Amino acid sequence: MKRTLYLKFILGYLIFGFFGFVVVATFISNMTFDHVQKTRAEALYNEATEIANSYAQDLYSNQTSLDTVQSQLKALAAYTDSTIWIINPSGRMVLDSSMPIDIEHERIIEGFNSTITAGSYYTTGTFFDSFDEEQLSVFAPITHKYKVQGYVVIHLSMTTIHEQASSLLNISYILLAILFILSLIILIFFTEIIYVPLKKIIRATEQYASGNMHYEFSVESEDEMGYLAASLNYMASEIARAEDNQKKFVANVSHDFRSPLTSIRGYLDAMIDGTIPAELHEKYLNIVLNETDRLTKLTNSLLTLNNLNTKGVVLEKSVFDLNTMIRNTAATFEGSCRNKRIAIELVLTGETMLVEADLGKIQQVLYNLLDNAIKFSHHDSIIKIETTEKKSKVFLSVRDNGIGIPKDDLKLIWDRFYKSDLSRGKDKKGTGLGLSITKEIIHAHGEHINVISTVGVGTEFIFSLPVVDNDED
Repeated sequence: MKRTLYLKFILGYLIFGFFGFVVVATFISNMTFDHVQKTRAEALYNEATEIANSYAQDLYSNQTSLDTVQSQLKALAAYTDSTIWIINPSGRMVLDSSMPIDIEHERIIEGFNSTITAGSYYTTGTFFDSFDEEQLSVFAPITHKYKVQGYVVIHLSMTTIHEQASSLLNISYILLAILFILSLIILIFFTEIIYVPLKKIIRATEQYASGNMHYEFSVESEDEMGYLAASLNYMASEIARAEDNQKKFVANVSHDFRSPLTSIRGYLDAMIDGTIPAELHEKYLNIVLNETDRLTKLTNSLLTLNNLNTKGVVLEKSVFDLNTMIRNTAATFEGSCRNKRIAIELVLTGETMLVEADLGKIQQVLYNLLDNAIKFSHHDSIIKIETTEKKSKVFLSVRDNGIGIPKDDLKLIWDRFYKSDLSRGKDKKGTGLGLSITKEIIHAHGEHINVISTVGVGTEFIFSLPVVDNDED
């Protein structure tokens, strides 16, 4: 799939710049021009009104001369960069700030009409064809004895207004350019903070999708992007670990099934072709029977572990005497203990110890622990089973004087199919599932199981169960 997120972001950035320019060139330009025009018109109108109420009114009331008013108008025209007229209602020019006084040559504004402003105080255009270029023309009536005697008209070239509007518009363009640069900084931040980490994450997901779960990457960030990368890394490591466990699982299952099957086939072939004489058939058939028992045990362990994974540990709790269960379970190992001359010592608290748990599963736990203890104990040794009651809990301990577990293996013994090198050298009949099942069962009861071991000294497993108060007697 083509990745276009960054290109879309850049395209959006360019579109922002383009439409920003269009807005400034059209809407902002028109608004600026209208604002400048109205502002200048208002200023000129105030000036025209001031002239009409002072110099022009004095002129019409014969309190001042044309020359005096003319000189005043020239000064004001130079100050406002405009042309100031005083005209009669008929359109006859009285004074023009841009021209000297000429009484002999009368000047008439053809078609003059004071209503040209259409209710406003200014108009634009050539003012009845009096100018070659457009002007902003402002009217202010001159009143004397309650009659309009004339008008003060101030003309300002529209070129001046356009220039002023353009200078203000340039400020808008500069602001737009500044915003464009600032948005470029945002784009750079987006690239470094979001896009680059996102590319790393995409690259990682592609590697994971192709099956490379050992691919590692890092995103140096404390925000959600960093958290996402860390979570993805953790997920991949867990999947890789699961895959490694699966490969190990298949290898161990293959090994544990292949060994007894090879033995069974070898002995049966030897008996069929006469390599093993008939008088020894019973001996080797017993060996074959033991191997089939081993396969049955491995199969049952796999089924048990599979049920724990798919359904969880379904407990059928009841109140039972833990001491009785311990005695009964220990009795089942009488034959194994006799063969290795091992004694089982029971140190139990009280005559009875009532607990609430799943009797069958706790018995399976004790069976697995005793089986391991006998398997890895030396001949002529003692296995001690002890119970200790503390704060509504009973702690059951199974301690042997066997080969022990290496320190580096202690955290791994709970893994499925795990067998330490010592255990493989001592006895290859184990499935590596017993302790994994044991841990699942104890945790399902909401309790804990721990192990203490020293190589060459022995191993002790301890787990807890809730005690039931017996207040009936």
